[in-house]
Amino acid sequence: MTAREEQLEAWMIAGLDGDAAAQTALLSALVPMLRGFYRRRIAGAGEDIEDLIQETLIAVHTRRSTYDRDRPVTAWLYAIARHRLIDYVRARKPVVPLEAVLSNLVDDGFEDAATAGADLDRMLAMLPTKQARAIRQTRLEGLSVPEAATASGLGESDVKVSVHRGLKTLAARILGS
Repeated sequence: MTAREEQLEAWMIAGLDGDAAAQTALLSALVPMLRGFYRRRIAGAGEDIEDLIQETLIAVHTRRSTYDRDRPVTAWLYAIARHRLIDYVRARKPVVPLEAVLSNLVDDGFEDAATAGADLDRMLAMLPTKQARAIRQTRLEGLSVPEAATASGLGESDVKVSVHRGLKTLAARILGS
């Protein structure tokens, strides 16, 4: 274990044990580490990087009880940072309406929109209703997972699992597995 890791761990454990100064020192020491982490992964997004750092520090502070004292602090920190980065990327992923995709296929001469739409409907019909609805809402209609969960009366994790299982089933059927 490096001296830096030992110092971070000492501050983390002291912070967990109620030492506010150690918690402040830990959070201050994490800022340059997080800044480097995000700068290597996001080009030209200075304000976004600072927002991600703040969100990560808040998550570190509010979830500090989940830290396992037998593991390196940096591994725990970077896991939180990766999740924040994934959320950042997902939030900025453009949603393209299905109609636009289908019209582009027609313009490019691949196939007409009616055929593509029918193929899509036929593929989704192979799935259980819950999975097909979750895929349609999140992948085709552009709803977020929380929005799809509210619209369908399901929990967010149920929507995520339904989408994952449905896409996995469709991929297996398409590939002939």
